[in-house]
Amino acid sequence: MLMTIKRRPTTRTLPGWAIHVLQEAGAIRECEEHGWMQARADPHARERAFDIARLYPPADVSPHAAETAVRDALGSIGDTCPECAPDEQDWR
Repeated sequence: MLMTIKRRPTTRTLPGWAIHVLQEAGAIRECEEHGWMQARADPHARERAFDIARLYPPADVSPHAAETAVRDALGSIGDTCPECAPDEQDWR
């Protein structure tokens, strides 16, 4: 039986590209249970993501703009999953 591997769709927005770069570098991961993105505390992975952004920006995007997009995407992602976080009642 012939099986094909489905390719991922091409990222069409700069923020989407930045999230993809962060995932590939290992700077963020997806919550296995809920699917929220979580920042990892790995400075080397973050530097790899910035290096990728500077060296291989998308077409028609400057290296500085690509690096800024990665920085903005990383800043918008928390280090915990909102659905996994304990309730306020548990803290009392």
